[in-house]
Parts: sequence; structure tokens; C-alpha cells
Amino acid sequence: MTTVQVGAKTPSAATAPVRKAAVGTASVKPQVSARTGWESRYIKSLLLVDATVGLVAALVALRLIFGRTELDEYLYFSLAVPIAWIVTLFCTRAYDRRYLFVGNDEYQRVLRSGLILAAGIGLGSYTLHLGVNRGYVVIAVPIVTFLGLVSRYLLRRRLHRAWADGKCLRRVVVVGHESSVIELTRQLRHERYHGLGVVAACVPVLRPGTPLADMGIRVYNTIREVPAVVRDAGADTVVVLTCPELAGAELRRLAWRLEQSNVDLMVASALIDVANSRTTIRPADGLPMLHLDHPRFSGARHLVKDAVDRVGAALLLLAFSPLLLFCALAIRLPRDGRGPVFFKQIRVGQNGKEFPIFKLRSMYIDAESRLAEMTHLNESSEGVLFKMRNDPRVTPIGRFLRRYSVDELPQLINVLRGEMSLVGPRPPLPSEVVSYPADMHRRLVVKPGLTGLWQVSGRADLSWDESMRLDLRYVENWSLTLDLVILLRTLTAVLRSSGAY
Repeated sequence: MTTVQVGAKTPSAATAPVRKAAVGTASVKPQVSARTGWESRYIKSLLLVDATVGLVAALVALRLIFGRTELDEYLYFSLAVPIAWIVTLFCTRAYDRRYLFVGNDEYQRVLRSGLILAAGIGLGSYTLHLGVNRGYVVIAVPIVTFLGLVSRYLLRRRLHRAWADGKCLRRVVVVGHESSVIELTRQLRHERYHGLGVVAACVPVLRPGTPLADMGIRVYNTIREVPAVVRDAGADTVVVLTCPELAGAELRRLAWRLEQSNVDLMVASALIDVANSRTTIRPADGLPMLHLDHPRFSGARHLVKDAVDRVGAALLLLAFSPLLLFCALAIRLPRDGRGPVFFKQIRVGQNGKEFPIFKLRSMYIDAESRLAEMTHLNESSEGVLFKMRNDPRVTPIGRFLRRYSVDELPQLINVLRGEMSLVGPRPPLPSEVVSYPADMHRRLVVKPGLTGLWQVSGRADLSWDESMRLDLRYVENWSLTLDLVILLRTLTAVLRSSGAY
């Protein structure tokens, strides 16, 4: 077995051969990794924050319901709320490492904990004849649930910033064929919010001049001695990609050899962008079968989504009406060229139905006629969309509107009319839809959104292919929890104003 020298920092380690590890259940020496340290600190922070959230919710409810009277009667009960909240979170496995850090499972478990806590207090009050005031429960439980969601989101954002700086990353050994390893490594480096940093790769065949040699990781021409590679690279996680040479009994033996160590084993599915909620493991004579549920585009959940969209759009329009009025006056200033306040453009909505989209005008009135003469300045390599960071057609006030996405606010009218949703795929132009490959028409089965995964993952900095992939991921894995997370992430994306031009 040989290795390829791919990094300049540790030349002696990269050129030294890895000794063959004996087959057994303890091939990798157990060790306390840096990952264990930061994960433990993160969970301790969660416990402290959840206790604080429970106490705040209890005291707010106590103050609002009773004022300064009957405080003694409910004081001890209020002090017990943080404990009950943490116990409930433990019962729903909201502290399980498998559900923390990434994905929506953590938020779903917090919501479930809120429902269980309310039911538990009600049942306990009835059974033990405690006579707990209903108003107290109605105020305390929603507050503790909401603050629990927000606090976990903020803690996760802080962790993701550390990951973006290359800190607290899991050290990963990827096992699979060269092309699959290259694709996963590039994706994990682009999407640092997964918290996985590839430090080494094991491939069945090591070609001279492999592109992996330019990716700054160690490359080993073995898939049989993964535990030894893990020890040599100081890794704490192994990701096995689809690889016929390492399946069935071989994969089981690898799991045995990593069992006694502090090394996680992940097996990457061939399914792309499919959420856990749509997959179920169903054993068939000892063989685990992955059952894939079809996404649902109708039913009670979508009725709830539609109701939330319309009510939310009405409230947001009311809240932002002073800002919209101020922007309308600014757009009408002579220096920006007189013209309409609103810009109307035809977009393609659900099931291919066209509709007029509304925006605050951020360009001069002759912008459309000048587009043809500026096509050679397009900064988008795909050529499907026109992108230009310093577009001369944009007015001075338009640059401010675009930077903070204020020009998008009139689309709330489209949401009220049922043509759009608060969260969904980006509304495409008819000319874009004409050039869609067959797979991309899938994104038209749902309403386009005012914001979406594309908005919170880079906005205009994304390539056309990346934005399409994110839209398809949303369509395939939509949920009310995902919508809530995207709305929260939209706020931070707008405040950062990254990718907005």
C-alpha cells in the first residue's frame, strides 16, 4: 500500500506507509478526540441555555397571570419548570448528538417537547388535583418552546461560524472510488455547515496524477486497512461512499474494528438531497432495506402552509407599510429618473402558470432595452441568468433596496393573492423555464417563494446549477419546520447582505 503526498505541512506522515491492522474488534486505540471536547461543551451550553429559557418563561407567566399576588403559591412550581423542560427534552432525545448541529430534527424535537410538556402539566394537574392555572400554562409553554427554538438556532449559528473558520470540524476519512471521493470532498468544503473536514481518503485504485493529489488531503490506495488510516491521520469519523468492494460483510467487519474506538462510522446513501423524514429502515430477512416515501404536495399540512402564508403576508405588509411608503417616495426622486414605483414582470408559478410579480423599481426605466447591449458583460458563467455586480442600470436608491432585499417586499402582495408562498423555490422567468432540463421542471410542482434555500445559501453568489439543486432539495423535503428555519435564516442573510446585487 502506498500514499500520495498531498500536503506540505506533514510530509513525513504522508510518505510513510500505513501498517496493516489486524482484524478484530479493537483495531483502533480508543482516544479522547478534540471533537469529543467541543461537543461536550456544546451540550453543556445547551443545558444551561435550556434551564435559563425555562426559568424565564416561568417567571414571565407568573408575572403576567398573578402580578404581585399569589406569588408564593406558584413560586416553587415555577422553579420546577426548567427541570421539567430539560427532562422533556431528554425524553425526546433533543440532546442526542445525532440530531444536533445540522438538519431540522433538533427543532422538531423541541416543538414536540413543548407539546409533551403542556400535556404533561395538564395530566399531572388533573391526576394530582394541583389546580394549575390554565392561563399560566398557555403563556409559559409557548414562550419556553419559542425561546428554546431561537436559542438553539443562535447556538448553532455560532457553531457554524466556527466551522466556516475551520474550527471544531470533525476529521473525516472518506472511503470510496476516486470520483465519488472528489465530489464529496468538494461539496463538504463548499458547505462547511456540515461540520465535516476531509483529512484523508481511501480508494481501491490509486492512479498516478490523481486530482485528489491537489486537494490537500492524504490519499491511501487501500480500503481494507481503514482503521490504520484513521489512526495515522488522527481522524474521528469515517464516511463510506457507495463502493462494491466495501459492502455487506466487509462493511460489518469495519464497523467491528471501529466499535471500541471513539470513531463514528457513516454510510453515505446513493439518494441525493432526501431528508430523513422520507426514509425508513425496513429489515427483510436481516437485510436492511431503505424505504423511500414519496413527497406529498397536498393535504392538511399544505392547507396550514397556505393559511400561514396569507396571514403572515398580511401582517408583514402592515408592519412594513411605513418603510414601503418611504421607499416609494425615494424612488420618485428626479435624480433616479421618473417612472413607476413598482416593477412588474411575468414569472412562472406552480404547475407552469404564469403571473405578474411585483417589486419596487430598482433600475432606470430603460433598463430592459439596454439589456441586449450589455449581454457581453454577464458575470454568470452559465448564461441562463444575467448577473453583474456593478450594473449601471441600477439606480442609487436601487442599490440600497437590493442590498437589503427591500425591493422584494411587494411580493407579499403575490403571497396574499395565492400566487406565491413565503418560502419556496425562486420564481423563474419564462425564458429560464424553456431552457430547463427535464429534472428541473420538478421545482414547478410547488408555489415559488419570497425566500428559500437559495436565498439563505448565497443569493446571487450561487451558480445556476447550485440554486437549482437547492430548489429541488426544498421541493423534495418540504416541511413546516424547514419553512420556519429558512425564515429565521433569511433574517440573518438579509442583515449580512451577502450575495445581494
